[in-house]
Amino acid sequence: MSFKATISTNEGGEAVLRIRNLKKSFGKRQVLKGIDIELKKGRCLGLLGPNGAGKTTTIRILLGLVIPSSGQIEVFGKAYPSAIRKVKYQIGVVPQTDNLDPDLTILENLLVYANYFKIPRKVAKERAEELLDFFALKSRRDEIIQNLSGGQRRRLLLARALINRPTLLILDEPTIGLDPQARILMWQRLEALRENGTTMLLTSHYMEEVSRLATQVIIIDNGRAIARGNPKEIVEKMLGMEVIEFSAEPAKLKDLAKRLRNCNVQTEQVGDRLYVYIKSGCQELDKAASFMPHVVKRPTTLEDLFLKLTGRTLREN
Repeated sequence: MSFKATISTNEGGEAVLRIRNLKKSFGKRQVLKGIDIELKKGRCLGLLGPNGAGKTTTIRILLGLVIPSSGQIEVFGKAYPSAIRKVKYQIGVVPQTDNLDPDLTILENLLVYANYFKIPRKVAKERAEELLDFFALKSRRDEIIQNLSGGQRRRLLLARALINRPTLLILDEPTIGLDPQARILMWQRLEALRENGTTMLLTSHYMEEVSRLATQVIIIDNGRAIARGNPKEIVEKMLGMEVIEFSAEPAKLKDLAKRLRNCNVQTEQVGDRLYVYIKSGCQELDKAASFMPHVVKRPTTLEDLFLKLTGRTLREN
């Protein structure tokens, strides 16, 4: 199956989404404090942040559900909010919460949704059949929603978001709650869409998902962007290529961190664990790795960077 949500082109420089100095306050609480975003055609931007960082507010503003306090937004070169009704016909949305109609079959859910975009019935039927095949749902087309598994429902939500052949696909935690098999299938389908030219804005707490799908990431915290760039490149630039985890008594780890001050490394101690992010070799570090009781050496990941920048403690929303 080679379903395409958009036509693949070589026009990689065109911006589908531009946001400048976006701010939003709810009463005295300022949720967004000047966010800048630029998303080019055919790319996938991962928007990351702890709960309450401002991700959902940004998406709700793009969907016209929340009015910003200030800032400029352009989608497909058209300014918000004056062009929002016209622009929404070119956007597909996979929401975090399941809002499928439980009284309809899989096929009926797609056809009813197609009516909102004024897609002719014959065209909608053809697209629905393509999408059901693409997302491995064709054999269940006449099942009501209540009979589907969580993974099948998430796949249907994504299929529904593509019924209007969107230029921009907004994915809000698209694989939340899925088992590993269903998640991998979703990743494969999303990768195929991206490779065929679909532009995506993705929010997710699965760092592996973002690393796999996103061509660019922005990490936001307390309403501000604190890091941005290609996932692999910013991890290597800000942390290095490898990390060593030492487990020992806190006092011993604190002493080790002091001895590594002259090395080209970053250290982060969390209780009885010390993370050492390596940018170049260090003789003192090699010695420590040989006598410390519990040592793990591995490549750095996007999750390491996320936790290093936003902290490891649980927050209240």
